[in-house]
Amino acid sequence: MMMIYGMFVFELRTTPYQTFNHSLDWRHVKNDRVGRSAKWQYIGAGEDKITLAGTLYPEVTGGDVSLELLKTSAYVAKPLPLIEGTGTIYGMYVITNLVMDRTEFFTDGKAKKIDFTLSLSRVNEDVREKLMSITMGDLMGTF
Repeated sequence: MMMIYGMFVFELRTTPYQTFNHSLDWRHVKNDRVGRSAKWQYIGAGEDKITLAGTLYPEVTGGDVSLELLKTSAYVAKPLPLIEGTGTIYGMYVITNLVMDRTEFFTDGKAKKIDFTLSLSRVNEDVREKLMSITMGDLMGTF
């Protein structure tokens, strides 16, 4: 098992991905001041996105059925846990985008090759964000 999203397992028989992109943002705002340099303030974690991309060869790997299961998960629109095969728990994610490029066809029109890109966005708070409130609370109590 490479990864699991809810009950959907990413593996060679379903949708093996060849690239895994994890993008994290942290939000800071600039506060301009008269006669002084600007101050920056941290306002919290930003977006956490994961993009999986790969190529499916339906004769060997997963194909239309696997992609239909992912589309169904997206239409259900419920956050599901994303866990890597190594045991890393990423959190609760929703599918935000699925792109499929079909090429090299059989005579009946079925694709021999399907390139896919799946985008997921995190919807729950990271446990580390709670550390910020604990730290700020401790600091406020010392003044």
